[in-house]
Amino acid sequence: MTRPTSRDVATAAGVSQATVSLVLGDKWRGRVSERTAALVRETATHLGYRPNLAARNLRLGSTRTALLVVPALTNEFFARVYTGAARIAAEHGFGVVLYPSPDGTGPARDPFASARAALDGVIASSMAAGALDAIGGADLPLVMLDSDPTAGRAAAHVNLAMADGMRQTTEHLLGLGHRRVLHLASAVDTWTFDVRAEALAALLGPHAELRTTRSTLTADGARTATERALTAPHDRPTAIVCDDDILAAGACKAARRLGLRIPEDLSVTGFDDLALATAVDPELTTVHLPAERVGEQGMTALLSVLDGTPWTAPDIPVHLVVRDSTGPAPA
Repeated sequence: MTRPTSRDVATAAGVSQATVSLVLGDKWRGRVSERTAALVRETATHLGYRPNLAARNLRLGSTRTALLVVPALTNEFFARVYTGAARIAAEHGFGVVLYPSPDGTGPARDPFASARAALDGVIASSMAAGALDAIGGADLPLVMLDSDPTAGRAAAHVNLAMADGMRQTTEHLLGLGHRRVLHLASAVDTWTFDVRAEALAALLGPHAELRTTRSTLTADGARTATERALTAPHDRPTAIVCDDDILAAGACKAARRLGLRIPEDLSVTGFDDLALATAVDPELTTVHLPAERVGEQGMTALLSVLDGTPWTAPDIPVHLVVRDSTGPAPA
């Protein structure tokens, strides 16, 4: 059987194709009677008519598709961002294609032979804007998530209150008496990690000694970097502030290998509040980042841009979740 067309609906209902288009496009009010509109809908349902989305998209010059570019698919944070974006997109008849940048932080390669024809806009999380030039060039609206609000060509930005997350972490550790702190920093050079480092240094500066060591974003890399830092010829830190929960898990492994107890000998904090935070023992004190809300706001911002409406919003609040990996500084 051939797929029924709008011409078939018009013939069966005894109306013109233009009337069918008005009714099924929900533009009939004031132009078609309610009785006729009801007849057209009933006829379309009876025939099993479905609009040809490909033809509609070609006619409107829109595919109602957004591309979400993330540094990696292995990080739970980005999966949550996608969930939030997809939820808002579905409410507005949009789809979201998830695309990982093959080199982590960029540059991202064009995933389609012709991105301009396949997409209505791009949402990019935790990346440099310049890494996205290959995806649609300057012709596609771009919304940046967790990225430098002063750089690039983005039409809108959605950011988390990262500096405030570090403020909460710092105040928590200082309140526990910690005065020697190690920052286990990500070796990835992005705005979001720079903000964390700058905030931590500024907040601890007058009150405590701060040292920094960098690590790849893996538990093994963090373990190695932490072991090296804890065995260096310096006064051992009493607390480690990690740029994310994966690094914190590696730091905890290093501490145990060196015979240190957490939190009696060493406190450890993370950032993200992934499922991993409650899987480790002791459970991790960490900054909770509402990743799904980031995705929701990112898609909302893109829809506003596509509608020609300027979009601005304050940074999304974050909060420290205190668990068992932090305690009073050892005497």
